[in-house]
Formats: sequence, C-alpha cells, structure tokens
Amino acid sequence: MKLVSWNVNGIRAVVKKGFFEYLDDAAPDILCLQETKAHEDQLDETLLTPPQYYTYWHAGEKRGYSSVATFTKKKPSRVLRGTELLSMDTEGRILMTEHPDFLLYNVYFPNGGRGEERLRFKLDFYDRILDHFEAQRAKGARLVICGDVNTAHHPIDLKNPKENEKNSGFMPIERAWLDRITALGYVDTFRHFHPDAVDMYSWWDMRTRARERNAGWRIDYFIVTPDLLPRLKSAGIQMDITGSDHAPVTLEIT
Repeated sequence: MKLVSWNVNGIRAVVKKGFFEYLDDAAPDILCLQETKAHEDQLDETLLTPPQYYTYWHAGEKRGYSSVATFTKKKPSRVLRGTELLSMDTEGRILMTEHPDFLLYNVYFPNGGRGEERLRFKLDFYDRILDHFEAQRAKGARLVICGDVNTAHHPIDLKNPKENEKNSGFMPIERAWLDRITALGYVDTFRHFHPDAVDMYSWWDMRTRARERNAGWRIDYFIVTPDLLPRLKSAGIQMDITGSDHAPVTLEIT
C-alpha cells in the first residue's frame, strides 16, 4: 500500500500546476492533502469524484483557509472530521479515515509563527491531539499520522538550525512535542529508514527562493505507532515534485 501526504497550498492552485498528472503518475492507494483552502461547494466534479478514488473533505469555518482532504481507492469503514477532544478544530485541520488495519489521521497542524496567541494555539493543539491519539492506542488501534506538523525535529531536519532556534517551527518548546511522541514509541518513518540523511527537506520559503538553494525544512511527516513497524517497507520525500512550496512525502506499508 502506497500512501502520500502533500501540503498543496491551495488545491485549486495546484490543479493548474499538474495535480492530476501527478495523481495519475504516482497512483497512491491513499493521498492525504493539507492546506486545500477550499470548501466542497467551491470545487468541480473532477476533484470531488476523480477516477478510482473516493474523496473526503474537511474545511474550516473560514473560507479559503486551512482545510484537508483524503483520496482513497478503497472506501474507508469510517470517516471522522475533527475529533471529540478538539472542539477547537474550527479550522478544518483533522480528517480520520478507518482502514482494515489502522486509523489514518490526515492533519494540518497549526503554524505558530504569527504571534504569541497562535503559538499557544499550536501548542494546545499538539497536546490535545496527542491525548486523542493515546486514547485510540489505549483501545488497541494502530495509527498512521501524516501531514504538515509545522515543526522540524532535529538540527539535521533544516538547513540553518542555529539561525532558526528562536523562530516558530524550530523552537525548543515546539520540538519538545516531537521528543514526547518519540518517547511514547511513535516512529518518524522517514528517519526510521534514513537516520543520517542530510539536505532532505519537504518545505522551502518561496519568498526567499529557498528551493533553488535547497535551504529547506523537513516539517511533513508520516508517523506510526510501533505496532506497525514490521509492516513498513519504505518512506521518502519527492523533492522533485513542484506545484507547492511543500514536497509530497511517502510511505509504503505491506
């Protein structure tokens, strides 16, 4: 089973930049999109009912902002938009689909770079969603969590770590959440397969033309619970795919 997660920075924009060609070529079993920035009533049938896929959308209250979507070749047994613990999720950030062997969480985590209030919102979101994940694990669920986490974990995960220690996305208080989930046994699948890989990033600041210099950050993840480790086959980043300021990240699972 091939899974792809991609922050498209606007689904209607990326459609004009080869999205359907990518979908045909990559042909993932499941595609999770973040920052789609669209309600379903703003989309045409080519996006809502693409060949071979069921599609599920979760948009926030504010139009043209945030929002996620999941495309899957096999119909999930259950779909959950938001979670019961996240009454704060009015921004369309969480979409869960239940598959035979795991729960798949497609999440667009908040950006904390727009002031102290948004940083607090991001950290609260981190805490609450981890509580939810742990509650699902306590019930015996296997979890695949993917999306734009908006934080690079270690210095190896961004080009200029020292210069960014005080910037949201690499602040110690944000990275501590990734330390915490790792301590709980969750697995960053990219680092599981590529523990020492350098210059492998999933996001670049387009305002500074950072992609041309590969001055990027690895902030997009597939994270799994340890009970899925024996089934992992590969994980990667498709840095050659353009159309967004993020690159798709991949996971192959048996």
